[in-house]
Amino acid sequence: MRETGRFAPSPTGALHAGSLVAALASWLDVRARGARARWLVRIEDADTERCLPGMGEHILRQLADCGLVPDEAPVWQTQRTASYEAALAKLQALGLAYPCGCSRKDIDLALERLGQRHARHGERVYPGTCRSGLHGKPARAWRFAVEKFQALQPAPVLAWTDRRLGRQQQDVAREVGDFVLRRADGPWAYQLAVVVDDAAQGVTDVVRGEDLADNTARQILLQRALGLPTPGYLHTPLVRGADGEKLSKQNGASAIDTATPAAARAALDAAARVLGLGAAQGASCAEALAGWVPQWRALYNPRAS
Repeated sequence: MRETGRFAPSPTGALHAGSLVAALASWLDVRARGARARWLVRIEDADTERCLPGMGEHILRQLADCGLVPDEAPVWQTQRTASYEAALAKLQALGLAYPCGCSRKDIDLALERLGQRHARHGERVYPGTCRSGLHGKPARAWRFAVEKFQALQPAPVLAWTDRRLGRQQQDVAREVGDFVLRRADGPWAYQLAVVVDDAAQGVTDVVRGEDLADNTARQILLQRALGLPTPGYLHTPLVRGADGEKLSKQNGASAIDTATPAAARAALDAAARVLGLGAAQGASCAEALAGWVPQWRALYNPRAS
């Protein structure tokens, strides 16, 4: 199989220092595998209400300014609706997806009655209120029947190995609950879209920010339920602000400056330091990238294609 990695930004804002770390890491991981390996870019614009017009194209220009050019034309999630619908239909046919009529307030009240906390990593742990039916409520979302699927697995706790973080495990039914596949307002949930897209693009290795590590168990469950391959995972260090919080578009992280070759190179140098890479020779982005490839190979020992 041809080794394939990807960078999948959401066009809700320009690339910032944290997202450039993930882009650089995914690019280096592919280039360290040899000439046959592919680096792809996917614009995750499925949530059209949050995406900004023209931002996908702007992100692609920022990447190109830094010498990070995909080996194939970028894929846009808004062009892949039929694939997501087919995946949801398959889960429905297997009895692994069900409609949910709960609002956030409904879920909060149910959790209060159970004496449970409202959120885990900012997300509510769904208590299974609609698992047995809508009880007269209109459907607001489709959820994955985690508990039902986990009962078919050898063990309820899902374990996997991250190439940087080491052994990870999660009991998705207890720690997350039946998660959303498609929301009430129509957009496809990240978990379903990313699983379908990674399989369609032949992605063998996912390199992304550590803040997304908690999603991995849910995605592996969906891969198994849909009969799709599971890629390898490596989650990169986060870039944090002066307050210790991770940089993100939500907390106003500044866009990286790639307006000049020197500015783009400075942005890459900063990203490389976060990844534990040493100084690279040469003034251009291309020279720096070439110098970091063997360093990445020594640190993370990716499989050669």
